[in-house]
Amino acid sequence: MRSVKRYLVAVVLLILSVSCEEDYLPKPKGYNRIDLPDHRFEPLLGSFPYTLEKSQLATFVPDTSRYSEPGWGNIRYELFDAEINLTYKKIKDKQSLKDYMEDSYKLTSKHQVRAYAIEERALMTPQGYTGVVSELEGQVPTQFQFYLTDSTENFIRGALYFNTAMKNDSLAPVIEYIKVDMAHLMNTLKWKE
Repeated sequence: MRSVKRYLVAVVLLILSVSCEEDYLPKPKGYNRIDLPDHRFEPLLGSFPYTLEKSQLATFVPDTSRYSEPGWGNIRYELFDAEINLTYKKIKDKQSLKDYMEDSYKLTSKHQVRAYAIEERALMTPQGYTGVVSELEGQVPTQFQFYLTDSTENFIRGALYFNTAMKNDSLAPVIEYIKVDMAHLMNTLKWKE
C-alpha cells in the first residue's frame, strides 16, 4: 500500500512539473475575411485644376484646413477606413518644381525608420505626364505614394493612409485593392486648361 501511495505521489508530481513548463496561449481564430467588390470608377466632379476617375466606393472631400490650397482633398473609403490625400501645386518656375519634388521625397523618406523597404519607380501616364510611385513595406502609416507632373505648370501628390490600428499584413488585401484604384486615378488624370 505504501508503494502505491509513493507511486501516485510520484505520478502527480510528474504531471504537475510537466504541465507547468509551458504557458498556454489560445490560438487566434484567424484573420477577418475581407470581401472586396469589383473595381468601378466614376469621374471626379467639381471645380478642380484637374480631372480624374476615382472609385465609386470612395467620396471626395475637399481639404478645408487653414493650410489647404485649391485642388487639395481626400478620397475617402468609408468601407475600409482609408483615404488618399491629394495635394495640388501650380508650378511657378523650375525651382518650384524642384522644391515640390524634394518635398515629396522628404515626406516619403520620413517613413524610413519604420519601413522594411521603400521601392520607387518612375512612370509615365498615357497623357505623357511623368512621376514617381513609392511603395513602402512595414508598419508605416502610408504604404503607397505618388506624384505626377507635366513639368511646366502642374504638380500633384497622393498618399494612401488608413485610420486604423490594424497591422499592415492584415490590411494587405485592401492595400492591394486601393493600389489598383490609385493606378487608375493616375492613368486618368488630366490637367484642365
